[in-house]
Amino acid sequence: MPLLTAALLVLIIDLAAKYLVQSTMELHQSIPVIKNIFHITYILNPGAAFGILAYKTAFFITVTAVLMLGLAVFYKRIMRETILVQVALGMVAGGAAGNLIDRIRYGKVVDFLDFQIWPVFNLADTAIVIGVGVLVLEVVRRPEREDVEEEG
Repeated sequence: MPLLTAALLVLIIDLAAKYLVQSTMELHQSIPVIKNIFHITYILNPGAAFGILAYKTAFFITVTAVLMLGLAVFYKRIMRETILVQVALGMVAGGAAGNLIDRIRYGKVVDFLDFQIWPVFNLADTAIVIGVGVLVLEVVRRPEREDVEEEG
């Protein structure tokens, strides 16, 4: 259940933030929050992080669908994992779903968090990065399993 709760929470917050930006700002408008450090800048990103693979919408939709299918197929196994792993996977799924909805609706992703020295991104991206980071840390900190049976 933590996976679904985290995914739904991330999705709702992401979509609400995007709605707020789109309903109150013009495309390419930038509002300084902390001048020259952090702005809210409304853009539509046709690619992934840093704009890579621009206009490869079908590719991104396919990758997200495969991710969601994988989570569904392995759901029972995932539910035997720690709550931290479940929440991290939920963050990744919720973020991926938020960006998927944008890609289906607009063919691009709504981005608005602008730290001026980094490409503009959104809350879905943030959730994905945090979720993947937690998963990597969990894998690194787990003791190695002995998959080889002892002889004799």
